[in-house]
Amino acid sequence: MANFVDYSYSSSDSGESDYSGKSQCLDFSYAMINSESLSHNLEAIICESGSHLKRADYYESMILQHNRLNTLPDSVAFFVNIKLLNLSGNNLTFIPDAILMLKNLTSLIAKNNRLEDDGIPKNLGICKTLREVNFSGNCLTRFPEQLLELDGLKFLYVGGNQISMIPNTIGRLQRLKVLYLGGNCLTEIPAEVGQLARLQALVLSENQLENLPSTIVQLKKLRTLLLHKNQLTTLPPQIVALKELMELSLRDNPLVVRFVRDLTYNPPTLLELAGRVIKSNCVPYNTWEIPQHLAAYLGSAHQCVNPKCQGVYFDSRVEHVKFVDFCGKYRIPLLQYLCSPNCTKNPVSVECCPLDSDSDSGRLKKVLLG
Repeated sequence: MANFVDYSYSSSDSGESDYSGKSQCLDFSYAMINSESLSHNLEAIICESGSHLKRADYYESMILQHNRLNTLPDSVAFFVNIKLLNLSGNNLTFIPDAILMLKNLTSLIAKNNRLEDDGIPKNLGICKTLREVNFSGNCLTRFPEQLLELDGLKFLYVGGNQISMIPNTIGRLQRLKVLYLGGNCLTEIPAEVGQLARLQALVLSENQLENLPSTIVQLKKLRTLLLHKNQLTTLPPQIVALKELMELSLRDNPLVVRFVRDLTYNPPTLLELAGRVIKSNCVPYNTWEIPQHLAAYLGSAHQCVNPKCQGVYFDSRVEHVKFVDFCGKYRIPLLQYLCSPNCTKNPVSVECCPLDSDSDSGRLKKVLLG
């Protein structure tokens, strides 16, 4: 049987229950019930007062975690005022379309089930009220792209699956505050993650990442960045510009135990050499007098980070590891790009704030290396 928890209680003078102005949690957690038993219980509740809607409308939360459910009965659709639906710890391989009838649903929690790629409703994007979705600990191999239609989503958890790729349309989730991707099979993160301007926590731990996109510097509100148990050898130097960053976890990455020593360099093409001459010597040109693709190419020049070198580069560059002192205790390798191998022979400094207590970046509280 379910446990009923009142969140706001009121009663009429006659002693009968008054459903107006009240909300209640329908709690079947740890009841060890199967799908058939749940169906009987829900139908009994719906029909109890002789009115399908009057009784079902009473509930705003339905907790079904840690049971023996392999399906969810369609009668769930009658509970139209449900805001929180917790399906965690069951044997669900799919979520039925019945939940699409829950027009007030804000939190859908279905972690630790057996959900497969085709087990997520294709039209889940119509649930525009959703603010939290938790599909962690399932059997997903693809990122559920219907989640990208939930433009009001603030908390997204899809960790502990076998997802190998994040779509570059992830930037659509402009209101996202927490993105949990830990424990998957990711080898790269799309640059578009930098478009998540409101993101405060990004969890990428326990994947197979070898690098991070430089666009991470755009996450101005990021406070937590968890990168442990990956294959990272360097971090983008832009990471030191994340002034709100409070926690950075790096343990169990190659960068902690060994650093990059031999980095390859591809000689520049004739096109790049000509472009370097034009940009380095400030040769004047009019964009409308040259082919459009050449104008775009010249506009893509990058300045060498070595202040003793005024050179530029386009596609051909030297990868160089710069060690940055974090909190006066740890020397973290950051990857920077130079225009020529000669630049590595001279002292190189970059504009990056030391993370000490007197600087604006000194608010970083945790750098977890082990």
